[in-house]
Amino acid sequence: MAELAIIDYAMGNLRSVENALRQVAPPGDRILVTSDPEAVLAADRVIFPGQGAARDCMRELRAHGLEEAVREAFRTKPFLGVCMGMQVLMERSEENGGIECLGLYAGEVRHFGESPRDPRDGSRLKIPHMGWNRVEQTRVHPLWRGIESGARFYFVHSYYVDPTDHVLIAGTTNYVLPFCSTLAHENVFAIQCHPEKSAEAGLRLLANFARWDGSAG
Repeated sequence: MAELAIIDYAMGNLRSVENALRQVAPPGDRILVTSDPEAVLAADRVIFPGQGAARDCMRELRAHGLEEAVREAFRTKPFLGVCMGMQVLMERSEENGGIECLGLYAGEVRHFGESPRDPRDGSRLKIPHMGWNRVEQTRVHPLWRGIESGARFYFVHSYYVDPTDHVLIAGTTNYVLPFCSTLAHENVFAIQCHPEKSAEAGLRLLANFARWDGSAG
C-alpha cells in the first residue's frame, strides 16, 4: 500500500484531481489532499497541481509553509507537476510583470502574446489557449505507457514553459508555436494540461503515475 499526496495550497482543482486518482490508483493506496508539509514529505508520491497566476502560486506556497516541502519532494520522490505546478518549477515567469519562481529548472515561462495569429493561415488565435489539443511525445517515458503520441488533452493557459535545456522536453503541443507541454527528468514529470479533465488519456497518465517508481526507464 502506498500514499499519494496532492499538495493543497489553495491554488488548484484539487477535488477533480483526487476523484480522478481514486478511479485509477491501485486498490489499497491512500490518496491524501494536504497542506501539511510533513504529510507531503511522508508520502510515497506527490502531485503538485495549480491554477491561476504565478505570483499567487508563489505567495500561497510560502504562506502555507510548503515551499521547502515541494523542493524536497521534487528531489526525492515520484513527482507530478500539473499546469501551474509545471510552470513554477522554472526560474522566472513573465506573468504579473515578472515573477521569480522556484528555479528548479533553468528557463522561463512566456506569454503567447496579446493578439497571436496562426502561422499556417494568419487567423487570430484566442488567449488563453483553452480546450482540447494534441500532445506529441518527443521521447519514451513510463508515464506515456498506453497513450499514443498525438493523444488529445485538455488545456487552459496563457503562458507556456520554455526550458533552457531542451533535453527536458518530453512532449510538445502546437498553439501559436510548438511549445513544451511536458517535461521530464529523473523522478519528475510535469505537464501543462489537466490530466484530470482529459478523459481516457488523462486517466491513463494518472494511473501510470500512481504506479511509477520514479525511474526514467
